Amino acid sequence: MAKQNIAEQFVDILVRAGVKRLYGVVGDSLNPVVDAVRRNSAIDWIHVRHEETAAFAAGAEAQVTGRLAACAGSCGPGNLHLINGLYDAHRSMAPVLALASHIPSSEIGLGYFQETHPDQLFRECSHYCELISSPRQMPRLLDTAIQHAVGRSGVSVVSLPGDLADQPAPDQAPETALVTSRPTVRPGDDEIDKLVDMIDRAEKVTLFCGAGTKGAHAEVMEFAGKIKAPVGHALRGKEWIQYDNPYDVGMSGLLGYGAAYEATHECDLLILLGTDFPYNAFLPGDDVKIVQVDVRPEIIGRRSKLDLAVWGDVKETLRCLTPRVRTKDNRKFLDRMLKKHAEALEGVVKAYTRKVEKHVPIHPEYVASVLDDVADDDAVFTVDTGMCNVWAARYVSPNGRRRIIGSFSHGSMANALPMAVGAQFTDRHRQVVSMSGDGGFTMMMGDFLTLVQYDLPVKVVLFNNSSLSMVELEMLVAGLPSYGTGLKNPDFAAVARACGAYGARVEKPKELAGALKAAFKHKGPALVDVVTDPNALSIPPKISKEMVTGFALSASKIVLDGGVGRMVQMARSNLRNVPRP
Repeated sequence: MAKQNIAEQFVDILVRAGVKRLYGVVGDSLNPVVDAVRRNSAIDWIHVRHEETAAFAAGAEAQVTGRLAACAGSCGPGNLHLINGLYDAHRSMAPVLALASHIPSSEIGLGYFQETHPDQLFRECSHYCELISSPRQMPRLLDTAIQHAVGRSGVSVVSLPGDLADQPAPDQAPETALVTSRPTVRPGDDEIDKLVDMIDRAEKVTLFCGAGTKGAHAEVMEFAGKIKAPVGHALRGKEWIQYDNPYDVGMSGLLGYGAAYEATHECDLLILLGTDFPYNAFLPGDDVKIVQVDVRPEIIGRRSKLDLAVWGDVKETLRCLTPRVRTKDNRKFLDRMLKKHAEALEGVVKAYTRKVEKHVPIHPEYVASVLDDVADDDAVFTVDTGMCNVWAARYVSPNGRRRIIGSFSHGSMANALPMAVGAQFTDRHRQVVSMSGDGGFTMMMGDFLTLVQYDLPVKVVLFNNSSLSMVELEMLVAGLPSYGTGLKNPDFAAVARACGAYGARVEKPKELAGALKAAFKHKGPALVDVVTDPNALSIPPKISKEMVTGFALSASKIVLDGGVGRMVQMARSNLRNVPRP
């Protein structure tokens, strides 16, 4: 039997770690690895049109499956294109292994053609980033990289010179058992004791939930019910905590709605569950006691002053906590927040329901609302940064089966289409919807051809307002005239058809539902180009001068309110639980 080379051993280890696909663009230093993939039936090479798509796709696959995913880039400019998607995956805690192939090992440090130093460049967006400089480092170095990515839920980068990839692998070492999942983390008894005491002493407790509540919906509901606590959420917590939630008071932050802001500021004790919510301007000050529960100790306390830090995953922490806290009988605070939440939603829902069926250009709120109605109950929504974030946050209804994925922590443009590629490869029979803005879509439009090449049935719903509307809003808030934000767009439906996909253009509201349903029935890739109103913007629940700095604050005295779709129905339903005087 012929001896393996390094590239073949590399690919075999990826397969053993559960990797099904390697996303990338072929080329020079990467060729030995790509050829090894070609000869290994257990893994597929996914040829995208841009390496940034490769990294976003791998990150999305990892988020949907919870398993390690992988991407690759050739030396120099090739692997540099990975960096934006890797930042996003790392900040989303998606386990991704990136191969950054390198120039010939004998030329490193000599200013060779396309020379960069990937072992330095990727350190900030990875838990582990190392160069294979000798065949003898294999397979241990790759095993170590995989352990970091899976064990710490983030990115690992391995840099491999092309000439080393072709060299014989060292004698086959015994296979190392690889980490495949993370363990549960239970807080210490002292922390549990202190938290029980704080909860029992507090009259008004609010829970604020993030992505760390994944898999803990039942535990959060039981806990909230026992202590009569309103439950708010951050955007990344929406899909895990909003559905079937009789204590829901909405979302706080720049895209927020409802009474989450009031609930977090008017309580005696705020418990942050699995969230690294970045906007401390929306968090209360010293007049409210704050506890943070998270499995990542490095993030605890970096957003606000804490009265107690609890290191543990949310599900295990609540399993320890709920049986020990005293049941609270007084639900006045909860009921008041539920009423405020319903009133807040009733106030803004009219903005998108009044005569929208005849409004041209189409209200984007209406598009998102209809999309929510016609999409599958287990659809995966990938969401572009910008105003699409607003519409997804306010209109896409989670139900425990749907997924909502976006660049919610990194905030990159052009993420939705590349993420849809990775999400769709995990299951060709599951509906994947890319909620794309026209700015984001055109930035990475080349990878629409990837959908066609692999016949991926992704449905792109394009919110086409011919502007970078979130950037316009930044300028408005700063008192600047909008400049450089206009887009001269083609008929995107015609572009889609020219690429070999299904394409439809919608300019009138009455045509919208039919166009979406027809696109969703189409078996292959489809794009629905919806011409939307560029003046439709939204406001958060509370605004202060400090909130404007450093982000596209969706607030201005001259912008329109955004509706909140089906959530008003949920709020009305929850009010039935409020005792009548």
